[in-house]
Amino acid sequence: MSNSSGLYILLVSVHGLIRGQNLELGRDADTGGQTKYVLELAQALAKNPQVERVDLVTRLVNDPKVSSDYAKPVEVLCDKAQIIRLNCGPRRYLRKEVLWPHLDNFADELLKHLRQIAKLPNVIHTHYADAGYVGCRVAGWLGIPLVHTGHSLGRVKQQRLLEQGSKSEVIENNFHLTTRIEAEETTLASAALIIASTYQEVSQQYHIYDHYQPQRMVVIPPGVVLERFYPVGQNWQEPPIYKELQRFLKDSQKPMIMALSRPEMRKNVATLVKAYGEDPQLRHLANLVLVLGNRDDITTMESGPRQVLTEIFQLIDRYDLYGYIAYPKHHGSDEVPELYRLLAKTRGVFINPALTEPFGLTLIEATACGVPIIATSDGGPRDIIAACDNGLLIDPLDIQQIQDALRKALTDTEQWQLWSTNGLSRVRENFSWETHVERYLEYVRQLPQRRVQSLLSPLRQGPASNLTDWNIPEKNRLPTADRFLVCEIDNTLLGDPDALQQLIDRLNNQGHTTGVGIATGRNLENSLQMLEEYRFPMPDVLIVSTGTEIYYGSQVIADINWQRHISYRWQPDAVRQAMTELPGVMLQPPENQGKFKISYFIDEEQSVSYREIMRHLRQHRLHVKGIYSHNMYLDLVPIRASKGDAIRYCALKWGLPIKRFLVAGASGNDESMLAGNTLAVVVGNYSPELEKLRSYPQVYFAQGHYAWGILEALDHYDFFGALSQTEPELNGHGDAGTQRRGEAITGVLSS
Repeated sequence: MSNSSGLYILLVSVHGLIRGQNLELGRDADTGGQTKYVLELAQALAKNPQVERVDLVTRLVNDPKVSSDYAKPVEVLCDKAQIIRLNCGPRRYLRKEVLWPHLDNFADELLKHLRQIAKLPNVIHTHYADAGYVGCRVAGWLGIPLVHTGHSLGRVKQQRLLEQGSKSEVIENNFHLTTRIEAEETTLASAALIIASTYQEVSQQYHIYDHYQPQRMVVIPPGVVLERFYPVGQNWQEPPIYKELQRFLKDSQKPMIMALSRPEMRKNVATLVKAYGEDPQLRHLANLVLVLGNRDDITTMESGPRQVLTEIFQLIDRYDLYGYIAYPKHHGSDEVPELYRLLAKTRGVFINPALTEPFGLTLIEATACGVPIIATSDGGPRDIIAACDNGLLIDPLDIQQIQDALRKALTDTEQWQLWSTNGLSRVRENFSWETHVERYLEYVRQLPQRRVQSLLSPLRQGPASNLTDWNIPEKNRLPTADRFLVCEIDNTLLGDPDALQQLIDRLNNQGHTTGVGIATGRNLENSLQMLEEYRFPMPDVLIVSTGTEIYYGSQVIADINWQRHISYRWQPDAVRQAMTELPGVMLQPPENQGKFKISYFIDEEQSVSYREIMRHLRQHRLHVKGIYSHNMYLDLVPIRASKGDAIRYCALKWGLPIKRFLVAGASGNDESMLAGNTLAVVVGNYSPELEKLRSYPQVYFAQGHYAWGILEALDHYDFFGALSQTEPELNGHGDAGTQRRGEAITGVLSS
């Protein structure tokens, strides 16, 4: 990797098979234009001097049915770009529709990658809805701008399938479009910038989304790799694939009409075959060449492609097109430019008859090789032909229009030459990756002030809210911090304004590598209000509702995996019912309750003991953890949840050893985070229920109250220095000698 200073851009494209050489385009519905787009974008970005590093992150696939290339964790593309492959669910290759349950796992693995390299990207750019889902979480956690490219949209696909007569439940079972559309809506709400390929995509496709925000959308057409796609030269030799085509054709010297796509219904190739088969003049003028992905045995293909190819073969037979049509079984991605040049050499024409076409990369590739184009009057082709003036638009369902356009291109020699010349000159002006990257970087440089939309917005709307002068950091320190301070709010962080201000000053002056967290029994909204009121900087981690909810960064993004983890055997209705059988217990107000927390007031004079309460719940086969404090408050949470468990989960997830966490508390509510291998401090104004921790060697009992006790512990542990480890005496007052330890962060722990 180059060491030059510049932008670090993280591209995320989860599905499909992506590698640096010989892309298997058309292998299946997931390995097409998107995989080519992201690979070429990564390579083009890396060539720009403003860019220091590009990581293209995708799914690692270790499956004997596909190449071992896709199991390499790292593949270097060039000096400044590489493919990073991360675990995402099962090791085998999966189609994109069944990846949804594994995307939270992918997001965690992406965090591990960033923790390993200890470097935050300037921007995260996601491709397609599944990557958008991942990007919303990671960009939100880290406070990094999110850029998104949709490639194709779920609402548009849903509309098209319904119009074709498909039933809603069949669509949902096959494509999981409800999940996809929800992910797209969240991404549109969150992204700082949406990059579209065409104006039609912005005005007609994104327009049908609830979170349509045209002011955040920009049209930057993709480029073509001009080093590969260029016109026929003087020394051009007929490519080997020409021999493969000659096997099919009676007169291989004739011009060619070529279509190149995956065998999908949307690509509408059957209509092209009908148009050709029903026009004797076209058959006389030109051969038809259909390059429809790669196949070995049609009977083993998925039902969609199999159905398309079966219909095409039936049409070939119906119109008796043997000798006039070529449909090779295999082609390599390196042969595609040669096919275009062969098309130009025979003075043929390239056609894209798709029903709908978001962009149409093949059209600009053919154009760059000097081939006139005929394409569907939808989306990208309109923009391409408007820019290049190198062909005709057609209604893809009008056979007569298709025939007329093909005849025009094949019989009007002057027009063919003009279209070819126009295309060659204008494609370089409008559709080079170099031009794309220059425009892309112009927009990316304006992004730092546009961060991911978060829970913060609706929570902070009120006359008292004044976010402009509340200290909200630009980025989250979680991936780069080498130590962490986590405090309870009540009776620990807050209570003495002078001590709090001194703590804030020390964190600002000495805590450059220190992450800051809050762990409290309060709910999220209440915690944010308290922190803002006392001008405490926005923490990197918020653990609220007694450890049952975790939020990250200045954008307050929820950790969904934590919620899934603690939901194990959680039966809140049954817990509430069982508690009604006990005397002296009363539910706290609704604002003190949470999805994973049920809070009670306990009247010790009337109620049974805490142990009896917990035994009662166990006898009802309820898997509940109880947290009792101040002899009057009881929180019941899932068996897997507590402040201590939440801190350890964060330590594992973000790859920071638990021994580098200094935790501060004052009541029984804090016991789970104070005990164990954390560095712990009990502030001087603690509740009696913590007295039992005095014998714990790694729990320091401070003399100072509130934040004075935290400041005392910072010195006691040399927290901003070498993080020296004190071995306190049993009374825990810290007069034992200090033993320095040079603990380094080693590796990244599994999440």
